[in-house]
Amino acid sequence: MEQDKKFWFVVPAAGVGKRMEADRPKQYLDIGGMTVIERTLITMLDNYAISGGVVVVSKYDEYWRDLGFTHNKTLLVADGGKERSDSVLNGLNKLQTIADPQDWVMVHDAARPLVDAGDILRLALEGAGSDNGAILGCKVRDTIKLCDENGYIEKTVPRENLWHALTPQMFRMDLLQEAIESAHDSGRAITDDASAMELAGYKPQMIESNPNNIKITTAADLEFVKQMMQR
Repeated sequence: MEQDKKFWFVVPAAGVGKRMEADRPKQYLDIGGMTVIERTLITMLDNYAISGGVVVVSKYDEYWRDLGFTHNKTLLVADGGKERSDSVLNGLNKLQTIADPQDWVMVHDAARPLVDAGDILRLALEGAGSDNGAILGCKVRDTIKLCDENGYIEKTVPRENLWHALTPQMFRMDLLQEAIESAHDSGRAITDDASAMELAGYKPQMIESNPNNIKITTAADLEFVKQMMQR
């Protein structure tokens, strides 16, 4: 890893996680004696490659205030936006107060506490070789069907080059900010940070992730994460 390169993160955590149907946002549910978001932040901050980061929470988030989370590395807090991409932009703006525009930033879902420390390091080592950036992902292993609007199968899609996009997704901070702002200005929908970069003409590299790096969305996901942490 080149000594002059710095790696930061932005964790957007302003969502409410309606599909979980819990009494609080899913990032504040307990897993093994601490909340999901604490586990995620500790994993990121404890990594050798990471200099620090920004967590983006709702302006009125009392759960975050009550946590009193601290770490020996720098962690700033930014206000969430209307959509995830707005929150990421707010996080990038906050990060500019401590980072160089050409530093690298990993955007990581708050609800992915099982991200592997080795995968974070590999993302930094292998993904910072070009302006395209890189993301973690898993190869599609199941057969994929393309269906019509009524749910009838139209064809089987070859899966050899299909991947599930996960996080972290890492890009140069200035390029990612420009890409998201450009997508917003043109009214184009972006489903993740990589899609913004793709629309801007970049081809992010895919780096294979540990398959346990799931996003907690349902109660079943939460139980899976708890079981994995007990191993």
